[in-house]
Amino acid sequence: MTGLVTLAELRAARERLCGVAVHTPLVRLEMPGEPAALWVKAEGLQPIGSFKLRGAYNKVAQLSASERARGVITYSSGNHAQGVAYAARAVGAKAVIVMPSNAPQVKRKATLALGAEIVTVGPASAEREAKAKQLAADFGYVIIPPYDDRDIIAGQGSCGLEIVADKLDVDLVLAPVGGGGLLSGVAAAVKLTRPGVRVIGVEPELASDAAASLKAGSMVSFTGEQTSRTAADGLRTQSVGALNFAHMQAYVDDIVTVTEAEIREAMRRLIFATRLVPEPSGAVAVAAALFHREQLPHAGQTVAIMSGGNVEPAVLRSVLEEEL
Repeated sequence: MTGLVTLAELRAARERLCGVAVHTPLVRLEMPGEPAALWVKAEGLQPIGSFKLRGAYNKVAQLSASERARGVITYSSGNHAQGVAYAARAVGAKAVIVMPSNAPQVKRKATLALGAEIVTVGPASAEREAKAKQLAADFGYVIIPPYDDRDIIAGQGSCGLEIVADKLDVDLVLAPVGGGGLLSGVAAAVKLTRPGVRVIGVEPELASDAAASLKAGSMVSFTGEQTSRTAADGLRTQSVGALNFAHMQAYVDDIVTVTEAEIREAMRRLIFATRLVPEPSGAVAVAAALFHREQLPHAGQTVAIMSGGNVEPAVLRSVLEEEL
């Protein structure tokens, strides 16, 4: 099947995820002095601590019996790794995960706890993709891509369907962007059901390949050394996926970037104001809402997606100690 993900595919993914992924709540985050309302879509409350369960399970659940018997493989810095491991365990398939050497230990341990086998490579996202493809060729594993895949996009888009169903008066949706699975799925879901709602992607300044791509009108790649500078480890992909970029061009209104200091302050605000605990990647959309209002469309009701909460204890401690 070619072209962009359809509304029928998005709705089918939502049905497939019933009883597996949590329909996560919208939590109000007060902004002193701001008349507009900000709501946080708390995807850190998923069973694996991030939205990645949606796409991974939507893909794995559709594999044939013979494909499941071959086992699955993916490449991920941690959250997609857990999503694939969780989904593979649910259907009785072996899971092999290629992870970078700089992946957070909390994510490595969680992936192992779900029964997956881990293969470690260097920090570049291109390196782990190449290793996964090699192992798939050698052993017959089925590759479960982290973002550049229509079933993955449709699964992540179920998050967008929940937002428009739960917040009928939403004006603006903010979603983090790494490879683009979440942003492209959410943007498609929102625009295909509520065309007037604006959708903005958010990424770290230090890994701003998506913003550069949207501005250039073609995909721009960063080096692994460049993207490794951000603390937002879930957003260190070196470029967006081709299918993801097509969705961004069709449905995303803009992409804004946030600083490392803004990410950390957004983490603190979320923790103290809502008791939600985000990882750095999970706080970027909220950082845009808090610190970049002038770059965003005027909106009375904004939803920012907190994409995950799998934060390293040492990172969390340092973020909280800065406040003290």
